[in-house]
Amino acid sequence: MLARYACDPAFTQGRRLVEPPSPSRTEYQRDRDRIVHSTAFRRLVYKTQVFVNHEGDLFRTRLTHSLEVAQLGRSIARALALNEDLVEAVALAHDLGHTPFGHAGQDALHECMRDHGGFEHNLQSLRVVDRLEQRYPTFDGLNLCLETREGILKRCPARVAASLQAAEPGGVARRFALHQQPSLEAQLTNLADEIAYNAHDIDDGVRSGLLEFGQLDAVPLFAEHRDAALAQYPRLAALPRRLLAETLRRMLSAQVHDVISATQAQLDRHAPDSADAVRGLPPLVRFSEPMREQSTQLKRLLFAALYRHPQVTRTTERAREVVQALFAAYTSTPGEMPEEQAVAHARRGFRVVADYIAGMTDRFASREYQRLTGRPAFVEG
Repeated sequence: MLARYACDPAFTQGRRLVEPPSPSRTEYQRDRDRIVHSTAFRRLVYKTQVFVNHEGDLFRTRLTHSLEVAQLGRSIARALALNEDLVEAVALAHDLGHTPFGHAGQDALHECMRDHGGFEHNLQSLRVVDRLEQRYPTFDGLNLCLETREGILKRCPARVAASLQAAEPGGVARRFALHQQPSLEAQLTNLADEIAYNAHDIDDGVRSGLLEFGQLDAVPLFAEHRDAALAQYPRLAALPRRLLAETLRRMLSAQVHDVISATQAQLDRHAPDSADAVRGLPPLVRFSEPMREQSTQLKRLLFAALYRHPQVTRTTERAREVVQALFAAYTSTPGEMPEEQAVAHARRGFRVVADYIAGMTDRFASREYQRLTGRPAFVEG
């Protein structure tokens, strides 16, 4: 049973190209399935979050992160009577446009493309599902519903939004032009993304040895739940891996329940009577103010202690060099790319190179760097 303010697939704003309905699936289920079967989705298994692929097999990848976001999103959506299938579709697609080597790769590619329109992973994710996937005989992309596409496009500069709106009037960029909100399902997925990466970056950071339990004492969101776990299970003091897992489980549950409670309060206050009414309201899916402050404190700690750790910084600086070298090689000698990209480069220029690099996995980008330069991309150990 969907709430009146949830996105109902029977009343979707539709696809850019009209298709006959599926006899067995709703429109958002169909979107989810198309995303799961896409080439870009499979590549996420070898695209990393914080740690580069060669640094270990147990760290999160873009694929495992997307699955965690989908799980958290569905749990919250069910409690709020929102459309779980739409949440899942957006969650599974939201990182499709990420480059190899995490945010370092994105920053490097943006710098390379600075004079050619720049590069931003949300826009690239939309580009993947709208144009770059080639699976169907009569159209490029996946031809997803507008609600799924606008959930993927979380942010968009005004200049780009105007260009998108001109190409597709009333389409995916309309909400930016009107200063409106996306669906509750899109808002929810965005917050589930934040919840997921904060928790798993703690897990990966401790697993890597770059974060220590003592550093997390300064983060009430973590320390409170670790102390509660120890109070109930004192033996976990001698089992750090289990203690970390139990702490993160409690922390995730607290954040999920907080979002449900805070969001329901906003829904009761504003009482939207339809999915369309949500668009003219302030963002409704949120943390409570105390939880927002705790989440912000956690992000500050992760930024200072993990993302700016000297070992991570060395790796990310090297990743930037690899991406920049690939871009320089392909733009100076397009024939180093596959024939399809080399031919397209002659017509469409630098964007083809950016698309090609953004689609690479960490492993493939590293192999290409070694092929083109004769040097290893990263020195292991």
